[in-house]
Amino acid sequence: VQLLLSLTHFLLPPFSTSPIPLSQLVNDMNSSMESVYSTQADTALILNNGHVHSHRRHTPPLLPSSPSREKLRHSQPMHIQAVRCLQEAHRLRPASLPAIPNPFPELCSPAGSPVLRSLPPAIVKVWSEDGAGKVLEIPADMTARDVCQLLVYKSHCLDDNAWSLVEHHPVLGLERCLEDHELVVQVQASMSSDSKFLFRKNYAKYEFFRNPLNFFPEQMVAWCQESEDAVCVFLQNFLNSSSCPEIQGYLYVKEPGRRSWKKLYMFLRRSGLYYSTKGTSKEPRHLQLLSDLEDSNIFTIITGRKLHNAPADYQFCIKPSKVRSDCKELKMLCAEDEQSRTCWMTAFRLLKYGIVLYQSYNVPQQRKSNLSPFSAPVRSVSENSLVAMDFSGRTGRVIDNPVEAQSAALEEGQTWRKRSQRMNVLGSPSPLHPSSLSTVIHRTQVWFHGRIMREEAHKMIIQQGQVDGLFLLRDSQSNPKAFVLTLCHHQKIKHFQILPCEEDGQVLFSLDDGATKFTDLIHLVEFYQLNRGVLPSKLKHPCTAVAL
Repeated sequence: VQLLLSLTHFLLPPFSTSPIPLSQLVNDMNSSMESVYSTQADTALILNNGHVHSHRRHTPPLLPSSPSREKLRHSQPMHIQAVRCLQEAHRLRPASLPAIPNPFPELCSPAGSPVLRSLPPAIVKVWSEDGAGKVLEIPADMTARDVCQLLVYKSHCLDDNAWSLVEHHPVLGLERCLEDHELVVQVQASMSSDSKFLFRKNYAKYEFFRNPLNFFPEQMVAWCQESEDAVCVFLQNFLNSSSCPEIQGYLYVKEPGRRSWKKLYMFLRRSGLYYSTKGTSKEPRHLQLLSDLEDSNIFTIITGRKLHNAPADYQFCIKPSKVRSDCKELKMLCAEDEQSRTCWMTAFRLLKYGIVLYQSYNVPQQRKSNLSPFSAPVRSVSENSLVAMDFSGRTGRVIDNPVEAQSAALEEGQTWRKRSQRMNVLGSPSPLHPSSLSTVIHRTQVWFHGRIMREEAHKMIIQQGQVDGLFLLRDSQSNPKAFVLTLCHHQKIKHFQILPCEEDGQVLFSLDDGATKFTDLIHLVEFYQLNRGVLPSKLKHPCTAVAL
């Protein structure tokens, strides 16, 4: 009642002294509120650039109206809701000018922007052959080559572009070398909890580009006999995505859910791996798809032939990328010899990745071509901190000429060997001392692996590529005073015994029954790295196991 009385003076016309009934005052208030809301709606329509909305907000009257409400209408102050309504209408109205496309939409949408979006770093643990591990924090876009370069830097080992990351599955008994361009974080996301990465050398990673004849036997590719350049043409067809190369031959296929194997004639093409249901027929109606290449990877089986009752030791399998630990989804295969298995696995990689493999192979080759012919070889970080010095005069000087530095190093090495023949570890003259330096200095070399078994030496050679010239030295199991040279040639592993012999009271080592003698094993290895001698090939690649 007090509110109505206070509004009475506001609603009365000027210079009016006659009393107004209460019912008439209520009717005037209702009509005034309706006029306010009608004014809001009309103003919104005018501000909307001529676009009429199909909805208009109606507010119910506050009090019951009477027929006499149209008698008096007085102007009232605008309600606050009118301002809100105008602001909403202003936000929803279309622009009067034509829309201009944004030339940089990625800068305005951080959620989909490749520039502003940054993925968090990932934690990766890499293991070495001796069981030691190293934890790395790497970005999400780091490739396998970059991780290997990082490990080489942290471990201070020789960078010869042969290091690789190995995806190892101990439960499934599988492993494969990651390609240099693969993202490590993506591969780790598809691995099970018991799987891990190994840091290992793989000399055969790109060996098929250098010696293709060793990887593609004639019985699997009939075009080899056509011309001398047929292999090069065939490799070009592998790298060309528009061509259709093919590898064919017999393979043993493990039947799913059983321990038996079936021998089938297989065809490896760009579209997948097929087997013929009728002999060696290539007709489409006789071909059945065994596995595709796009969503699969090829692995080496490391558990041996007894576990799967395989017909031979040359097993491999095709594993879908989505499979983590289910053996039923694996396509188990077995070749008749190592050369056939290498051919199938190499062709699988070439057909899947194509020109990307060749680009990865060319990266270190281009780096080598950019080096000066007088530049020093790639060495570890600790070696790069050393310089050649000449102390023949009163004061020492740094040898800047690389040729002079190399000759000084060779002269110093020969002098050291002559001196070491007369000195033992303690420095006293004793040429026949059993612990003389010449009999133990080889234990510091990367190619010497101590007292390992013959089978373990085979395993290390197979893991690091089985290329010509891959070698290691170890202690002999049959003769405690002798050593054994294990060498790979034409994908076959051979062993040569190194026997000690005495001459003029000095212990020497020989590989050819005393025809060529050496003061220590380092001298022997250096000789056969330059000369083949009685060996089937020179010593080219040391079998190395680095400690992280």
